[in-house]
Amino acid sequence: MTSASGGADMVDWNLAVATATRLVRPGPEVSRAEAAAVVAELRRHALEAEEHVRAFTGMRSSSLAAATATPVLVVDRPGWVRANVAGFRTVVQPLVEKLQARRANSAAAGVFGAVGEKATGIEVGALLAFLATKVLGQYETFAPAEPSLEAPDSPAALFDKPRLGPEGPGPGRLLLVAPNIVHVERELDVDPSDFRLWVCLHEETHRTQFTAVPWLRDHIQSEVQSFLAETDVDPGALLERLRDAAGSLGAGLPGAGNREGRESPSPGNLLELVQSPAQREILGRLTAVMSLLEGHADVVMDGVGPAVVPTVAEIREKFQQRRDRGANRLDLVLRRLLGMDAKLRQYQDGAVFVRAVVEQVGMEGFNRVWTSPNTLPTKDEIHDPAAWVARVGR
Repeated sequence: MTSASGGADMVDWNLAVATATRLVRPGPEVSRAEAAAVVAELRRHALEAEEHVRAFTGMRSSSLAAATATPVLVVDRPGWVRANVAGFRTVVQPLVEKLQARRANSAAAGVFGAVGEKATGIEVGALLAFLATKVLGQYETFAPAEPSLEAPDSPAALFDKPRLGPEGPGPGRLLLVAPNIVHVERELDVDPSDFRLWVCLHEETHRTQFTAVPWLRDHIQSEVQSFLAETDVDPGALLERLRDAAGSLGAGLPGAGNREGRESPSPGNLLELVQSPAQREILGRLTAVMSLLEGHADVVMDGVGPAVVPTVAEIREKFQQRRDRGANRLDLVLRRLLGMDAKLRQYQDGAVFVRAVVEQVGMEGFNRVWTSPNTLPTKDEIHDPAAWVARVGR
């Protein structure tokens, strides 16, 4: 009843992958020839997008090795799951060690070892099955070190197959989730080739951010590890915060009103509700930098677009309408719980910040944001670009 790692992970990661693979909805129906064409075009667009992004932003990889060490993988939904499990194992290792130390002194250690890893593996798998249908592309900052791929299941396999690891932290990698891209381009009824290049421009911007700014990955990793180090693993304290969270969350779900019938204010997502004060401070800094990265990528994909994506205006309009429209009630609740609504705000807030700064000081002045952690915008400055310009941009 322990995980494949002999109980060292506190989560049965193999069970998480198996659960997600079993639960994840199938992608759109395509012929094998069409799937092969989509994969080939995404690989081609990823290469093409690299030079477009660098020409527009003026950002160049710090070294050829940094650029070539971050591969581009075209995956299906199970492949996205495998890649993210590998990333999770890498980033949460300090928390796992903290939990192990507590479990060693706990009278319930045997019960947890027999049941907890399996239960947590199933829970993680169910979460990944939901998310695997939402993501078009992703730059994995905390991808495990090479070798990043397993041998394909057959010589005719279309998609890359990420390893589960763990091999320790690596330089990062870019994922393009082919079935989700096809699903959205069909849903929006847009030109498929233009949409695929448009998505690649966004994701390639993320890869450029991390290969051109050598300190960025270590900075984010340090913040994440600080956040995990502040995690209270005392079950009683965590249970108390969860009880408080349940009450406030119930009042803030869509359709839950107060006595006057007005919509209750949003209490935040599940992660925010169980944080300590120190974690909220760290998360504020992380939110600012993630808003910068996401907003910058949105600005770049639209800025490059008119020159290389003829239908970019139509794509942006329809894609934004899709974001604003949301989904069904259950989907909206899950998005709020998981913080996905906060992710959408990061795109919007960050894009407003980047456009405002570029308008005031130009792209070269904006690029001072990449000088050091001290030149990153604060959470307040994301909403007040002039304050960042006054502090750094001039």
